[in-house]
Amino acid sequence: MKVHALRAFGLENLRLQDRPDPTPGPGQVLLRVKAVSLNYRDLLMVQGLYNPRQKLPLVPCSDACAVVEALGEGVTRVAIGDRVIPSFIQDWIAGEPAKELLWNTLGGPLDGTLAERMVVADHCLVQAPEHLSDAEAATLPCAGVTAWSALEGVTAGDTVLVQGTGGVSLFALQLAVLRGARVICTSSSDAKLALARNLGAAATLNYVSTPSWGKAVKALTHGRGVDRIIEVVGGDLAQSLRAVRAGGTLALIGILGGASGQVNLTRILMQAITVKGIIVGHRMGFEAMNRAITQHQLRPVVDKTFDFDDARIALDYLSQGKHFGKVVLVL
Repeated sequence: MKVHALRAFGLENLRLQDRPDPTPGPGQVLLRVKAVSLNYRDLLMVQGLYNPRQKLPLVPCSDACAVVEALGEGVTRVAIGDRVIPSFIQDWIAGEPAKELLWNTLGGPLDGTLAERMVVADHCLVQAPEHLSDAEAATLPCAGVTAWSALEGVTAGDTVLVQGTGGVSLFALQLAVLRGARVICTSSSDAKLALARNLGAAATLNYVSTPSWGKAVKALTHGRGVDRIIEVVGGDLAQSLRAVRAGGTLALIGILGGASGQVNLTRILMQAITVKGIIVGHRMGFEAMNRAITQHQLRPVVDKTFDFDDARIALDYLSQGKHFGKVVLVL
C-alpha cells in the first residue's frame, strides 16, 4: 500500500512510499481509506511546530472516510463493506476527558490517515452519514466534532459568534443555524463573509475594517453581547471578551494568534464569563452530531479536492489560507 510518511520535519520531507498492508488483530478493523481531510494541525505537525518531540517516522493526518475491508477477532460493531469514520481521539468513548486518553490521537502521536489502508480499534468507528460523499464525510472527525462540542448547550434563540471561515468555524456556523441560533461571523475577507451569509450567517463583520469588532458585536446585539464565541484565534482576547454577554461562554479552540496574550481577568470575573477549552470530542458526541447532520441533510463545505498522491501540494495550498471550507485528498 501507499503511505505518506514523514522522516524529518518539513513539508519537503513528506514522502510517498510503499509499505506492507497491515493486518487487524483482535478487536481491530482494516480500513481502505477513501478520502482524507486536512486540518491546520496536520500542517503544524508536518512542520514540527505542533509537537517538536513527536517521534518519527510518522504517517500524518487525522481525518478520513473509509470502507471496512477485514475484521479482527471479536469485532461486532461494524461489518465488511461498511462506510465508516475513525474518531480522532481513539479511546474517548464518552464522558469527561482523561489525560491518558487525550494523547491517543491519530496523526500524532499515532500514525494517521494519510495511507491507502490502516488498522484501528473497532470502538473508535462511527458510521458515515449516507447522504454525504466520501470527501464530505472525511471532514467530520476534527472540525465537525470540535464545532459540535463547542456548541454544547446552545439552543434556539441564542446568538453565536464564529471567527473566520476555516473548517471549524464553518461547521460551527452551520450547526448553530441547525440548532436555531443566530450567527455572527467575522473575517478579513468581504468575499468570504458573503459566502458565510449564504450559509446562514445573520450578520458579518470584517475585523480589519472594524478593528473594534467587539464593540460592533455589542451594537448588533442591542448591547447584550453574544451567548457563545467560537474562539479560534487566541492571543489577545480583548475583543472577544468585549463581545460576549455577561454569563456567556468563550469556547477556546485555536491559538492562531498565539498561545499567550493579554487577558482581562477582571472582565471574566465581573461578567461571570466561562472560558472553556475544547479538544475535539468523544465518539458518542460524534454519533449525536451525525444524527443531527442526517436529520437536517447538512452538507459540509469542501473548498477543493486533490489526488491522494498530491498531499504536499494540498498541504501547501492549506498553508496559504485562501480556502473557504475544507481541503480534501481523494483516493
